[in-house]
Amino acid sequence: MNMRLQLTRVLVPAALAAGTACTTLPPEEDPVYLKLSEIDSRVVRMERVIDNQGLMTLLSQLETLQQETQGLRDQVETLQFEVEQAGGRQRDQYLDIDRRLEQLEQRAAAAPAAAAAGDEFTVLDGAALQPGQLPLPGSSDRANYQAAFELLKQGRYQEANLALTQFLVSFPDSQLADNAQYWLAETHYVGQEYEKALAQFQLVIEKYPQSGKLADALLKIGYSNYELRRWDPARRALDTVVQNYPETTAARLAAQRLEQMVAAGR
Repeated sequence: MNMRLQLTRVLVPAALAAGTACTTLPPEEDPVYLKLSEIDSRVVRMERVIDNQGLMTLLSQLETLQQETQGLRDQVETLQFEVEQAGGRQRDQYLDIDRRLEQLEQRAAAAPAAAAAGDEFTVLDGAALQPGQLPLPGSSDRANYQAAFELLKQGRYQEANLALTQFLVSFPDSQLADNAQYWLAETHYVGQEYEKALAQFQLVIEKYPQSGKLADALLKIGYSNYELRRWDPARRALDTVVQNYPETTAARLAAQRLEQMVAAGR
């Protein structure tokens, strides 16, 4: 029941009774009337305070629910990000070389036929390629590049190294020379010959400044220095990849390796 109504039911009869017992006075002079007016004003103020407190309580509860909802949303986004990052790290780390091999394989497949029907790679019969030999003597630069690349895909890194070296001697002006130089360096890297790999990746930067393999070569320069425990050169190379080639797989891999170095205090 309304507080104002309750007080009215109690005070009005008393006031009427008191009013009959005294001389009739004007309202502005009647003490009973004045007292009732004061009580009425106080009741109105109390009702307003009570109403405001109820509204503030509801607003506070609503704000708390909004904060909790936002917190849950943030947690969900964080978990999604961590899952994506974890999947991305594994994919980048374990499929990096396969991705690059596939790209070059597709490029080679789109090129003209490498050789006439019946041609075979000199090295596919199991015989080792000798220094100075080409996989396909007398054939085009693309044919020999593809043959050397096939050796690389087969994991025959020593033979691929010889084939790519001879390719660069025989076809120094080929449009595939920068790729051949990169994969030559890669044969040393996968063999954990990091000093040799470092020198060969550096040649990609120096001899082919317009190559599409610059980002990958810089990344492997950083990796090679990392394996040689040369932290400062490794960091500089990886930073260069992140800064100059953003939004690339090489940049993501470089950023991940930099994070590992920071976590390890290097």
